[in-house]
Amino acid sequence: MPLYHKLGKIPPKRHTQFRKPDGSLYSEQLFGTIGFDGMSTNSYHEQRPTQVKEIKKQYSVVPKIAKANNIQSYRFRGFQIQPENDYLESRKTVLTNSDCSIILAAPKQSVKDYFYKNTDADELIFIHKGSGKLRTHLGNIDFKYGDYLLVPRGIIHKIDFDTEDNRLFIVESHRPIYTPKKYRNWFGQLLEHAPYCERDIRRPEELETYNETGDFLIKVKKQGDIIEMVYASHPFDVVGYDGFNYPYAFSIHDFEPITGRIHQPPPVHQTFETDAFVVCSFVPRLYDYHPQSIPAPYNHSNIDSDEVLYYVDGDFMSRNDIDAGHISLHPAGIPHGPHPGATERSIGKTKTDELAVMVDTFKPLMVTEEAMKIADGDYYKSWLE
Repeated sequence: MPLYHKLGKIPPKRHTQFRKPDGSLYSEQLFGTIGFDGMSTNSYHEQRPTQVKEIKKQYSVVPKIAKANNIQSYRFRGFQIQPENDYLESRKTVLTNSDCSIILAAPKQSVKDYFYKNTDADELIFIHKGSGKLRTHLGNIDFKYGDYLLVPRGIIHKIDFDTEDNRLFIVESHRPIYTPKKYRNWFGQLLEHAPYCERDIRRPEELETYNETGDFLIKVKKQGDIIEMVYASHPFDVVGYDGFNYPYAFSIHDFEPITGRIHQPPPVHQTFETDAFVVCSFVPRLYDYHPQSIPAPYNHSNIDSDEVLYYVDGDFMSRNDIDAGHISLHPAGIPHGPHPGATERSIGKTKTDELAVMVDTFKPLMVTEEAMKIADGDYYKSWLE
């Protein structure tokens, strides 16, 4: 997010002496991206952030690809993913390509015994059920139902949940996730016609600082492996930082829908973008107001992109037999559209209460073995009369 943020204590000039009350130096760290050309943050630590004591287990978490038809439309019943105690073990990749992975998770417990760092990818975590606190080395953010949590790659974090009933929809992106360029002016400010503004972005406001030494386990994801690394100092030892690279939250309920006289195309729902895929938010809104309008979407062909729609809540007007937690996959190369009867049912309707998250990828998505466990194999026939 191109928005300057400062938290805690920092010196007046970067890369200069910044001393503790006892006269010793704080350790400065540039937390940057894209080879010093992307967004970065300067943080100041009680201890050196480089003290690795031991490298323990290393194991693969690369998803197993199913022998599935990559031209077939699928429906996956996401709530059939079974809850598990551990946060990382609960994450099940259902769709993947070389740019991103789409993950479902139903963790029952907070992360207690380790910290987590994904060095491969930004993570966009959508909170479908549950609430709690995202705790990071750059500060904490409270979250609840409907929040997107954007965790840039390399952020050391934990997640505390308030209850055991949690459902997460996660997009893991090997490309940086940004706010759409079309919403920003050349200074980076969100424009007046954007469906949200800077006031809607919730930045870290609580900085945990521990000056502790010992054995601190960080599970690091790199190139599809989890590597367990033991550090000699607490990773949450930052006394202050400033810059543009930090986690933040945005609620889907703060997305202001763009409507028109006739049916608007999916780009009006765009919320985040990379150069490989986009994320859109479908929220409660008024329907089209042309006297002859058809609120249901027209049939369209995904020639260049796969379309994934995650159904969160409300009445999904264009689909028959769809429930919360379901995921539809409409692959590139074939047309799709409203189910039989949906077009007719939509005429005369004035509003919708639907809530959904859409991911459109430019590279084909591969279906995993975990996805096939919750798949409706006959979904592709659901457009027959």
